[in-house]
Amino acid sequence: MPGLVRRVVIFAAVDGLILQPQDQSSQRAVPELRIHYTNNGSATLRSDIHTNLAHLAALEAYGIHLLQGLLNVSSTSYLISILQRQQVAQIRGSPVYVITSVALVPLSSQSAARQAIEQTKETQGISRSQILTERIHYETSTDEGSCNSDGHITDHSRRVPKSLSPPYNTVQRKSHQSIDSVAQDVIRNRGQYGRFVEGWFSRKGWTTERRRAQGMSTDDMGKQENTQTREWSISAQAGNSHQELLGGLEHAAAAAAATNPSTKSAPGQAPPRKDVASTLLAKLLQTTKMLFASHSFFFSYDHDITRMLGDQITKPPNHSLHQTVDSLVGGRAKIANACSMTDTRLQFFWNQHLAAPFIENGDHAYVLPVMQGFVGQRPFRINPSPSIDPTIVKANDFEDTGDVIDTQKCSETDSSFLLTLISRRSVRRPGLRYLRRGVDDAGHTANSVETEQILSRASWGPNGRVYSFTQYRGSIPLFFSQSPYAFKPVPVILHSFNTNHAAFKCHFSNLVSRYGDVQIALLVDKHGSEAEIGQQYEKHTKRMVAEGGVGGIQPAFEWFDFHAACRGMRFENVALLMDTLGGRLDRFGMTVEAGGHLSTRQKGVLRTNCMDCLDRTNVVQSACGSRALEKQLLEEGVKVDLQTDATTQWFNTLWADNGDAVSKQYSSTAALKGDYTRTRKRNYRGALNDVGLTLTRYYNNTVNDYFSQAAIDYLLGTVTEQVFEEFEDKMMSNDPAISMQTVRTNAIHSSKIVIADQGEDLVGAWTLMSPVEANTVRTFPFEEIILLLTDAALYAVRFDWNAEKVSSFERVDLCSVFGITHGTYITSTLTATQTDETKNVGLVIKYHPGKENIAGFNTRSLSTAVGQDFQSVSNANIAHRASTGNFFNSKRKGLLPASSDQTAKDLDTKILAFKALPALSSFAGIKENDGAVGTISEKQLVSDICDNIKRVAYGDEDMAGSDTGLSWGFVENKEIVSLKEARRSTGYLEQWGHELKKLVWA
Repeated sequence: MPGLVRRVVIFAAVDGLILQPQDQSSQRAVPELRIHYTNNGSATLRSDIHTNLAHLAALEAYGIHLLQGLLNVSSTSYLISILQRQQVAQIRGSPVYVITSVALVPLSSQSAARQAIEQTKETQGISRSQILTERIHYETSTDEGSCNSDGHITDHSRRVPKSLSPPYNTVQRKSHQSIDSVAQDVIRNRGQYGRFVEGWFSRKGWTTERRRAQGMSTDDMGKQENTQTREWSISAQAGNSHQELLGGLEHAAAAAAATNPSTKSAPGQAPPRKDVASTLLAKLLQTTKMLFASHSFFFSYDHDITRMLGDQITKPPNHSLHQTVDSLVGGRAKIANACSMTDTRLQFFWNQHLAAPFIENGDHAYVLPVMQGFVGQRPFRINPSPSIDPTIVKANDFEDTGDVIDTQKCSETDSSFLLTLISRRSVRRPGLRYLRRGVDDAGHTANSVETEQILSRASWGPNGRVYSFTQYRGSIPLFFSQSPYAFKPVPVILHSFNTNHAAFKCHFSNLVSRYGDVQIALLVDKHGSEAEIGQQYEKHTKRMVAEGGVGGIQPAFEWFDFHAACRGMRFENVALLMDTLGGRLDRFGMTVEAGGHLSTRQKGVLRTNCMDCLDRTNVVQSACGSRALEKQLLEEGVKVDLQTDATTQWFNTLWADNGDAVSKQYSSTAALKGDYTRTRKRNYRGALNDVGLTLTRYYNNTVNDYFSQAAIDYLLGTVTEQVFEEFEDKMMSNDPAISMQTVRTNAIHSSKIVIADQGEDLVGAWTLMSPVEANTVRTFPFEEIILLLTDAALYAVRFDWNAEKVSSFERVDLCSVFGITHGTYITSTLTATQTDETKNVGLVIKYHPGKENIAGFNTRSLSTAVGQDFQSVSNANIAHRASTGNFFNSKRKGLLPASSDQTAKDLDTKILAFKALPALSSFAGIKENDGAVGTISEKQLVSDICDNIKRVAYGDEDMAGSDTGLSWGFVENKEIVSLKEARRSTGYLEQWGHELKKLVWA
């Protein structure tokens, strides 16, 4: 099988984008690939290309490092490719890179693709001569350098500075001030800011810094520039302001929309329904570029960074890298777990959905697995003092070497070590703080991150030992939510105890399958708002242990009240927790590889969490990592105290960088308490900094995160384009924490308790929307309720979806129902989806109150209250059903006098109003309406409900044209609330409020 393509050139040809590999160093060359232009959102890939590309090279091509995949949205597709990268580590001689920028090229037409390519070349400062120079160089050399005698690839990319933590949004907010002016100002004052910013902003980028570190002259940089592989630095964007970047994205989106036939209408025809996704396309593209430029995504061409040390495997020669990455189970036997069987996504393969078209087409050489998280590496040397015991290292014996060590210059007897930290963020239950909390029904938790600390010799020699210690963090594995609009929101536990416990056991089944034994470290407060959820966590753990644990493993539970123990900024008291857990952690051990073979494997994992799994968790995990490193160095004959050694600041910085990275990905800010993690000291300056970070988090939680969450879900393939309609309606997307199909099925089953008469047979059950206030059609808000139909009555059941129990119900005897109206039911006119008359439909059931009608409510138990007698009608047959079992059949057979029709019209009338739920869900592959009606439209659903009620109430005979003398129909097709009527009732204040929300959130 051909090797992995590492660099390609993109051509905008007439009939599609052509991807031409430029590093054909493998024995089997990778063929060029054509991606046809499309307007249906599904790109076609072909490998049989016979096109002359010479005339396209200078104008329409630019080099990229590899592909992340295809983004399909709004009837078109976008090719996502890695444009910039930086090396952050090397593992066994294989470089590890972080993505710093991506390019998005539309696949709607040649003109749109050419425009995007030209825009990208312009923003990167790439000239025609540079492209031609790169193409000439590609023919003689690969991007990655040459192979050494051991078969390892020597990397020539630039080094990464020690303190590289650019903000999540690196674009300047002020449109009138270009980034270039800022860069010039910083360079002009480099004496004040240091050599770091000179490398950051200069056109030569880190090349100058790298050459200086290698002892080479920088005077001949210009002479060698045309003969070296070009590595574009982040400073290439220095000439473009925020408005230019956004304008380019909007231009590309507009060009794609211009060629989209779905956005056009023929003369004389009504305009087509608004494509909500297309209206948010520019924001989605901008969010995508910012997300991938956040220094949060990592990859390696040769080393599988998604697997722990003990789970690394030798890639078969006929397999591509993406076919061997990422094992959820690891090297242990899989415990039967039905919870995760339906989720085919790999744990850490972030771009699996984006790369699916290439995988399905068999173009495996173009698929590069990308992982979100953190990769950091610090080399250090140990120089023991000769006058003392060489196994005891003093403070001045540690030497931080700063940059990545060149492994080719290190021998196996060298005293240099490498400490590598890898954090892997799971793609299951992904998202942002407050929008993704707790667990889902498959046992996956929010903010789930696996962190592995690896100690090795700098040479990675085959005779040396390599140590690995792994920890895990994840949200509390229960269903709960917190409001993003409060500074310290109270956790609200959702769903029943049994539902929570099922997901709880699924979660620990996943952990046991992957790691073995589990030690829980809970850091939330034992008093105050966090106490209840901590108590529930403990209660579920005890029940799980009482049930025999999971697979014979009984996780241990330790509740450490971090704030109480470390009150007064005494964070060193975390050592008390380490003392408590020390014995169990020693039994877990660590993974050790000696002589190229696995000698021992870590037998368990420490699972740490606070409320966010960020700040308190970072402090505890770094302390645990420090403890593990001390033991690993002791195995190497070196005794050191990392807690008190002032020269081990690099270790604290590495863990602080990891904490900041994990925090930025979940809360969009650096971690709190970072000053202690970096310096092992806590002061009031750090506390004030935390206040600022808290305010920034609050702003992001309430403003920025809603659309970002929808974009993340869409990029991962967990939702469809429907998510953008949901976002436009509610300015947020739904949380797929638990399958609504399962919830609704269980709710319908629970609702059957309201059917008091055992003789009643259930005919049908549906979940619908209904006004909170009874006997109205327009009162907001609406809530989801359950409609039960038996052979005797209708039951409108209001359900507590969090507690999973019936809160109240109303029973309407079919005898008292005298009509149903179904049709358009518009409840709001603020968005295109809300005004769609084909999707906003409902029904109104009209009935007369009577003694057979019962209202019930639920406090601790279900109680009922019988309604008033039906006193206005003298004929007793109206008060009960005839012996034939049907009110209307009784009436039709002459049991009721003809005068009763007129009498019924004069009676008090009540209504039950219902609106159909959306037929389509934003969750990929899921329908909103479940069961037999899962694939039908909203109109058909409402029509079926009406037909069922009519059939049960009247039988199979049609009332129209009957000899009963009835002057009114039972089922009537008529608008409930028309679009015109809904628009009249929508006030200016409501419209302005929605526009303000769109301005802020969208």
